[in-house]
Amino acid sequence: MDPTSFDQQVKEVALRLFEGLASPVSLKAASLLRNGEWDQLAECKIDPRQYIEPESYWRDASAVGLLRKLEELPTSFDRKAVAEQGFLDNEATCLRTNRRLFPYLNPQLYADCEEGVTLFIRRTRKIIADILGRPPEHFDGRFGPGATYGDRGRLTTVPDKMSSKPTLTSDAKYHLFPWHFTLWADACRTSGRDVNFVPGNRFTTVPKDCTKHRGIAIEPSINVFYQLSVGEAIRRRLKRAGIDLIHGQDIHRQVACEASIKGHFATLDLSNASDTVSRNLVKLLLPPDWYSILDDLRSKKTEFRGNWHVLEKFSSMGNGFTFELETLIFLGLSLACCDPTRATPGKDVFVYGDDIIIPTETAKDLIPVLSFFGMAVNERKSFVDGPFRESCGGDYFLGVDVRPFHLKELPNEPQQLIALANGLRRLTKGDVGRFDRVRRAWFAVLDSIPSAIRACRGPEDLGDLVIHDEESRWQFRWRRTGIRYIRSYRPRWYRKVQWSNFKPEVVLASAVYGVASGAGSSQPWRTAGVIPRNARATYKIGWVAFS
Repeated sequence: MDPTSFDQQVKEVALRLFEGLASPVSLKAASLLRNGEWDQLAECKIDPRQYIEPESYWRDASAVGLLRKLEELPTSFDRKAVAEQGFLDNEATCLRTNRRLFPYLNPQLYADCEEGVTLFIRRTRKIIADILGRPPEHFDGRFGPGATYGDRGRLTTVPDKMSSKPTLTSDAKYHLFPWHFTLWADACRTSGRDVNFVPGNRFTTVPKDCTKHRGIAIEPSINVFYQLSVGEAIRRRLKRAGIDLIHGQDIHRQVACEASIKGHFATLDLSNASDTVSRNLVKLLLPPDWYSILDDLRSKKTEFRGNWHVLEKFSSMGNGFTFELETLIFLGLSLACCDPTRATPGKDVFVYGDDIIIPTETAKDLIPVLSFFGMAVNERKSFVDGPFRESCGGDYFLGVDVRPFHLKELPNEPQQLIALANGLRRLTKGDVGRFDRVRRAWFAVLDSIPSAIRACRGPEDLGDLVIHDEESRWQFRWRRTGIRYIRSYRPRWYRKVQWSNFKPEVVLASAVYGVASGAGSSQPWRTAGVIPRNARATYKIGWVAFS
């Protein structure tokens, strides 16, 4: 992107915010923005350990966080190259871990296995086995919203996936038998499409921030169909043990907020967590029956830069069970480090992916354990002492919410400007003093919104359908039913792919699988068509119910 063409509207909003925050860091950010020093602006960082009270930290964090995740910020970094190098570095890390852990797979054959490590592994394995229990007798399979190895771009809805040639790795061939009895297989047979065997998944990148992309892998379609089902089974076993992944983020934020005051819990974050869970680590810690299922379904090779790379990691982000698996493994390791009398999941230990909350006195033991098993604790985002805690998108300083607002895309349409205005408003957390610092930036956004749409004011509960404002500025009307309707700017319709474009067998299978189509509909056969991925909606001013 040409640095001179950076959006002037966003630049003006950012400058007003930086100047309103009026801290040395925010004024430095304003100077860098005026002079087009994009790389320096992107690399601005602060450490909450250097602050003694929340408001000064909030001002600086709000300044450095505003543009940090903006994909269009014209930095000079080769973001894709950073992600590709990260893939290679993480594979090298997993290789070292696999070599280190190999003797512990058969400790009776190796004299150099440390007894303490062996006992710790046995304890962790028992904890994980108790959580998992026996595997289900069968997995029904389910569809996800993303791309697969053979389905790219916008053609990633369920009907598209069932209309294309299904893909599968050879190690997952045992799942072909149950798959042949699904409606998906019936649709394929009707169209004469055979299963296409592929060596593994495909490496690609997605935006992370303005300095780098994140590497993910696109899985074969039948593999991910069953991976998601296995992940759901692990999720249920975790819930039974006390770890609720559905509400996990809210729980972590509440615990982190309390811990920032009392200091009784530490919050740990891992770097490249899913990409550093090695093959031998999973084999070492999981029961053999569960390991066999996961190992059959995972991709053992990745298509990287045009060549096939044999993986040292167990699975990547993009695999349907990676998130649940890493949660399970980090939970097992965390519980094994705890005093048995203080080792209750969901009470003494909380894990959500690579976000770990553990008693402060145990953190010093867990960190070297994670390192031995191949994971690196992100020191910049992990907090054992002091008045700051961070977990699952919640930043708290002595119980005060100090999370910055991240602008992730340039606003080009009214609904995007509404989202920007609301992001700035949420930044204040209802504090009048904070709003005084954000006010000029907020009004700069409102000035860019057409006046008719600018009149759509309402509560935060309605999300970005309205501009969040005081109730005295809401426009509403009462209906005879006694329900209040608030003036809003809402999506009217999406351009859909008509169901007539799909074969009857695909439509039937889509109905049975409960394919979402439209605004949260779970009954696609009652709608006019299928909404493609990243479809654009048209918007209109209307009225929405709010009690």
